[in-house]
Amino acid sequence: MSSSVQVSAEGHVATVLLCRAPHNFIDLACMTALADALEVLDADENCRAVVLGAQGKSFCAGADFSAVYAGAGMADTPALYGQGMRLFRTRKPIVAALHGPAIGAGAGLALVADFRIVCPASRFSVPFNRLGFHPGFGTSFTLPRLVGPQVAARLFFTGERIGGDRMLALGLADELAPYEAVLLRAQVFAQEIARSAPLAVQSTRATLRLGLAEAVQVANAREWEIQQREFASQDFLEGVAAAAARRLPVFTGR
Repeated sequence: MSSSVQVSAEGHVATVLLCRAPHNFIDLACMTALADALEVLDADENCRAVVLGAQGKSFCAGADFSAVYAGAGMADTPALYGQGMRLFRTRKPIVAALHGPAIGAGAGLALVADFRIVCPASRFSVPFNRLGFHPGFGTSFTLPRLVGPQVAARLFFTGERIGGDRMLALGLADELAPYEAVLLRAQVFAQEIARSAPLAVQSTRATLRLGLAEAVQVANAREWEIQQREFASQDFLEGVAAAAARRLPVFTGR
């Protein structure tokens, strides 16, 4: 469907891979292609479960900040978020295969899924505050929903990276697998789901996620309202520059 997204199927399980190796940074075109692919699978009666994975070293290292360096700011962010919110409205269960880092918006993408398979090399981080701005992609709702407000606050405020073992302990992951087996284990997990009655699975999922898409959209609207102000701050420019230089940022509160 797109050079950014590859879709394959085996039995009743579809595998959707991000194809922007090595780090699978997301942009508007990539997010649109992903939402389109999942909606096509929603309409495919043969598909009963979806595996979401990626090529390259990272699952998804977050949003592409290259526009910031080019002086273009974050103009595409509202449209990117609009496509991201489409993901929460899809009907088929999603198992994410996190073979590597899921950072920032990539962490948000991982939290779209119903389940996450990880490995010791997996890394999860929501470093928005360390980059100088408010969390986005609905993570201010989805992360505390999964791990509770106390753990979510620690992860947001510090931006710390946690590995697969810690993800499993915190409830961010459902299974720890060897690095080379992450995608396969996610596919096996999805095949187990696909053996259940598809109408019953989808109706149960809809009940379990009742109001989720709407709540995430409300949270995301607030996130963007705040982010617009903070994207204009010196702290944001410093945070992005520090991350690119792999140094600690020096924030001034301006």
